[in-house]
Order: sequence, then C-alpha cells, then structure tokens
Amino acid sequence: MTSQVSSPAEQAEPADQQSERGLAGERGTPDGGKEVRRLDRVIIRFAGDSGDGMQLTGDRFTSETASFGNDLSTLPNFPAEIRAPAGTLPGVSSFQLHFADHDILTPGDAPDVLVAMNPAALKANLGDVPRGADIIVNTDEFTKRPMAKVGYERSPLEDGSLDAYQVHPVPLTTLTIEALKEFGLSRKEAERSKNMFALGLLSWMYHRPTENTEKFLRQKFAKKPQIAEANVAAFRAGWNFGETTEDFAVSYEVAPASTAFPAGTYRNISGNLALSYGLVAASRQADLPLFLGSYPITPASDILHELSKHKNFGVRTFQAEDEIAGIGAALGAAFGGQLAVTTTSGPGVALKSETIGLAVSLELPLLVIDIQRGGPSTGLPTKTEQADLLQAMYGRNGEAPVPIVAPKTPADCFDATLEAARIALTYRTPVFLLSDGYLANGSEPWRVPDVDGLPDLRVQFATGPNHTTEDGTEVFWPYKRDPLTLARPWAVPGTPGLEHRIGGIEKQDGSGNISYDPANHDYMVRVRQAKVDGIEVEDLTVDDPTGDARTLVLGWGSTYGPITAAVRRVRRAGDRIAQAHLRHLNPFPANLGAVLARYDKVVVPEMNLGQLATLIRAKYLVDTRSFTQVRGLPFKAEQLATALKEAIDD
Repeated sequence: MTSQVSSPAEQAEPADQQSERGLAGERGTPDGGKEVRRLDRVIIRFAGDSGDGMQLTGDRFTSETASFGNDLSTLPNFPAEIRAPAGTLPGVSSFQLHFADHDILTPGDAPDVLVAMNPAALKANLGDVPRGADIIVNTDEFTKRPMAKVGYERSPLEDGSLDAYQVHPVPLTTLTIEALKEFGLSRKEAERSKNMFALGLLSWMYHRPTENTEKFLRQKFAKKPQIAEANVAAFRAGWNFGETTEDFAVSYEVAPASTAFPAGTYRNISGNLALSYGLVAASRQADLPLFLGSYPITPASDILHELSKHKNFGVRTFQAEDEIAGIGAALGAAFGGQLAVTTTSGPGVALKSETIGLAVSLELPLLVIDIQRGGPSTGLPTKTEQADLLQAMYGRNGEAPVPIVAPKTPADCFDATLEAARIALTYRTPVFLLSDGYLANGSEPWRVPDVDGLPDLRVQFATGPNHTTEDGTEVFWPYKRDPLTLARPWAVPGTPGLEHRIGGIEKQDGSGNISYDPANHDYMVRVRQAKVDGIEVEDLTVDDPTGDARTLVLGWGSTYGPITAAVRRVRRAGDRIAQAHLRHLNPFPANLGAVLARYDKVVVPEMNLGQLATLIRAKYLVDTRSFTQVRGLPFKAEQLATALKEAIDD
C-alpha cells in the first residue's frame, strides 16, 4: 500500500515522549449515535493459536493503517513450530501494532487493546496489558478443556481476575458461523474465518479503511471464490457487529500522520522486503546481474522468496541443498562478474565460515546477509537477538577481516543494503550485513526513493594487461592493487589474456602465484587488513541538543528505535543525554574514538551479553556500561529509560 503525504510540517511531539497509553482528544457523536473519541496513538495486539491467522490479521490491519497515512511500527511474534500444539502457551502467536498521528519509533511497550482468541492467548499476554486496557475475548473458547490446558481452574471471565480491565466478551466463533450459514461451509471451515470477524470489529473500532482488505481476500482466495466471499462476509459481519452492539459504545479515530513526514510517496515495508528491494536496486545501480545462492532458514527465507519474483530485473535465485553449497555458488557467481549474495541466519553463518574466508583470500565482492536470531544452536528461530556480531567479526580461521554494516530500522534495510554493496564492489571484499528478526518481520512506513538519487555503484572490470615485467612483457597481475582502495582488479573469466589462479592457498603479491614465502604471507595478511581498515565510512553523528551532556548512549542495529524512544523520555524528564548509533561496525567511523572521549559515561544497550561493548573496550580503552537483554524480544522504551536515568544519576 502507498499513501501520499502532500506537504511537510513541523513534527508533533513524539508519542514515545508521552505515556504508553493513547491520549484522548476531541469527542464527537456521528449520525449513528455512537461516541467517537480522537486519540493520538494506539497499540493493538492480536493473539491466538498459530493456526488462527493472527499474522495475517495483523498484516491486513497494518496495510490499511499504512494506506490511511498513520505512522506505525509492528512486532510479529510467533512460535518456531510450523503448527504448534493448539491451545497451549507455546503455541500462541501474536501481532502487535503501534500506530499514531505523528512520529513513533517502536511497536510500543504495552497494548492498549488485546484481542485474545482463546485462554492460552489471554494467559500468555495478560502480563503485558496495563490496568484499564481493553481486552476482547472469544468467549466460545473459554470452555473447560481449553482452560485446563493452560492451568485455569475457573474461568478468568467470571472469577474477578480481570476486573482491572475493560473486558469485552464476544462469541467470535458463534457469530462467525452464524454469519456464514448461507455459504454451506462445514463448521470447521467457517471457524477459520473468525480472525476476519475480529479484523472487521477492530477496523470499525478504529475507523480503518476496508476496501483494500476485501480486494486482498478476493485475490488471495481467487481459486476458491466461495472461501473468498465467506471471508469477506465474516469481515463485514465483524464491522457490523461493532456498529450495532451495545457493548462497543465508543469508536476511535487516529488521524493520519501528515505532519510527521516529508512530502513523498510512502508504503508500508518490512525489513526483509526493504532488504530485497535494496539488493535489486544495488544490482541495477551496479549494472550487474544479481545472483542469490541461499538455503532456506528462519528468519531469512523471505528474501529468497521475494527475490525469486524479480527475474525481470536480471535476478537469479538458487535454492541450494545446504548452506555451504549456497555460499559456494554465490562466490562462483562473484568470480563470474555478478553481484553475489548469500542469505542466512546465525547457524548458517557458522557453516559458511570457510567459504567466507575463501572470499577474503580471493578478494571478491560478496554480500553475506545474516538475519540474526536467538541462539546458540537452533535456539529461538523465530525470536530476535543481536548475538552474531563477534561471529561476523572473528568467526573464521586465520586473519580474515570482513566489513560489517547494520541497518537500524526496517526501512533502513534498503539503504544499508546499498551501502554494503558499495563497500563490497569498491573494495573487492565480502561484507556482512547484520539485520535481525525484529527488523526482518517488523514494518514501518518507507518513503519510496527517487531512483536518480541512488548511488552509482558501477565498477570497471579488468580488460587487458596491467603490469610490465622487467623484460618488457605486458601481463595481467590479478593482485596488483588500486593505490587508493587497495582493491585488486576484477577480471571476468573468459576474457583473453586475463587468465589467473584462484583458490585458498596464499597468493604472491601482484602476480597471484601460489606462495609459501613467510614475508609475502605477512605482507598479504597486513594488506588485507589495511584494505578493510581504510574503507571510507561516514563519521558518527551525535545527537546532543544542549552540547553539555555527560552521558552517551551508543547503539547499533535494531536497538535504534527503543533507544531513541528512551532518550526522548529521559530528556522530557529534564535530564541531559547524548545519543549515537553505529551503522558501520567494521571499520568503526574514524571519529568514534574522539566522540567517546567527550563523555564521562558511555552506555551500550544490546540484545546480547555485551559484544559491541567488548569491542569498544578493546579498541578505545573506554569503560563502557553494558545494558543487555537476551529474551528474544526487543527492548521496551520504559525499561531502557530507567536504565539510562540510573546511569546519569550514578
């Protein structure tokens, strides 16, 4: 979905500086007689079994919200199993959406509205719901057996345990089946549409557009028109229920965020989709065919799925038999003169490490995209973590330096991918792009860029001899370097006169012949390191409004949103704090040491046990303060704000 924002304006006060609850504004009464309250923002969480369609429901609500023009941020959260045990706590799938009429940064700390499709969904999520919030429950599922599965001896709808909340009991299953009687579906088939009934109800509550959802359902089930119309009917029935029932006496409006963004065309985009588009754009800007060698792995598989749709842009995707074959094919494509990519997650990086080292030795451009997840081993495949930084930095045998780039938001995955491609192509090196599950699956508005403003990534292939020997013979030296970048020439196989050896055994400087000479090996190791150290990256920008803060919070990757939201809260409370966020983790920006030296305290929040903090301490001898979390979930803004306040006061 895209929406047009016609004119830029001064940003409203960010929601993350306010309380987590949406703020009520003007009230009105439409012709139908029900009260309408205007809010500046809302956080909604849909929760149910992994087979209840909560991700689809959240995606559709998000798409309509994006088309309406709100700023938004999402947090999908689902089990690792394809079909987890129904009705159990491990099987709960949820989708949280934070949308507002102004700039926001996170999916929100706590939901204002929880839609619980069964007892497991209620119990798994109730701890996150603040007192006074709305809870919509599917009463049809609160029978003895489903409640017993999650440890409810008595119904929480009747024992007073939910008195602190605004509970709306709705027989979603019964109402859905009743609404679909005319379609002649079995009870099981009709029940599957209860998520669309819930979506219709929430769409009425928050005045979301409906036309595109109906169009989407008809397209999704085009081969089963009866099922398509049944889902549309369930969606409309949910809307009509909200309009007519006395239990929902109030609906809410959240105005478009037209003052939060510069003018332009926007669309809702997830991190993996933005990254995929970034790869296609990099290929076009480099005027090179794109080759992806990949083995499916959560949460990176969506990139393979998306790129496979873009053969018209010269994209070739290869689903390999394993991780090693995937990167081997990609490196072969790089040797053949293509923009080569391999995608994976942490366990796959471990398997690819030998070939990454080979790419370092061959000095060929290769993008290694790691969508990080919870570990070690299989760990938490569908949960997020930032724990692969040291693996990307050092996880190879020998001295094998590799540049590392990390996006900070779902939309930023597009720009970070272009930057990683720039480095790989300019310096002839493999490059790590470290995203994670939170960025990959989360979404936000993205301003569609002007293609004319994208960087020129075109490269010059070697076309003939580049060295003259002592006897005057002109030859091609595959390791004769560019004096500025230290990159070696890129020669396409089959070019007459440019034949040269490749392989993992050490090469002689210049000629590329196999060499076991100790002095040559020492030189080659040092020059490969110097090439990475010399990569030109932008200086680190520091956000320090007053210029006299004594505490700096330094982040990287997906912690940007929660950190920025927490910094806003701290400043709103009257404290002074500076913020900086790293995109380039190897090499670090040239001014990082000077930035760190300006502050008495440096706090580094990470979703690991302090990996960036370890690198900062080692390189700059700065006694950083780690604030870490490895729960498989992103930081909450309030949690970080408390930690930053404590650091300032200490």
